Amino acid sequence: MSSADQTVSAEEWTLPSRGHVGMACLILTECAFFSIFIVAHLFYLGKSLVGPYAADVLSLPVVGTIFLLSSSITITLAIRALRQGHQAAFNAFWLVTIIFGLIFLIGTGFEWYGLIYDDGLTIRTNLLGTTFYSLVGFHAAHVTIGLIMLTGVLIFSFAGFIRAGEAERVEVLSWYWHFVDAVWIVVLTVVYLIV
Repeated sequence: MSSADQTVSAEEWTLPSRGHVGMACLILTECAFFSIFIVAHLFYLGKSLVGPYAADVLSLPVVGTIFLLSSSITITLAIRALRQGHQAAFNAFWLVTIIFGLIFLIGTGFEWYGLIYDDGLTIRTNLLGTTFYSLVGFHAAHVTIGLIMLTGVLIFSFAGFIRAGEAERVEVLSWYWHFVDAVWIVVLTVVYLIV
């Protein structure tokens, strides 16, 4: 390779931002934590000595899933709007993302209420309760943290601190949200479809 080619290659290479690298590292770390909970759930699946059992009490959370997965679309539209300088559209899509996430959490709360008070499944009832609340609760905690961060961005946006120049930083946060959505697909499959 000639020195001219090396010069061109060196000029084309740009380091990823610290925010992107940091978020990628955080996501990899979180994947490890979720893997532990998922493996534990699968290992103890069907090994509860007493009921209630998964097939008797768990039902597919369709509505919550639709809203949570739809929030990945709205946050992508929000980022696109911000990059194009459409501040009002960014705020609207960002707010819809938050609302969709809240609806998912409310659905999870109703599900847990029914499981605890109607079906008698708590975290101490049996192995299903322990692994279910650990895994789904860990995911719900991540949704909650994500909603807090999204709400913070929305407040800063209304205050005028988020503009098109901040799109890359805001996009880093959207990676976290997409991760939360992607993990939910795995959790949904492991907890609700494999019973």
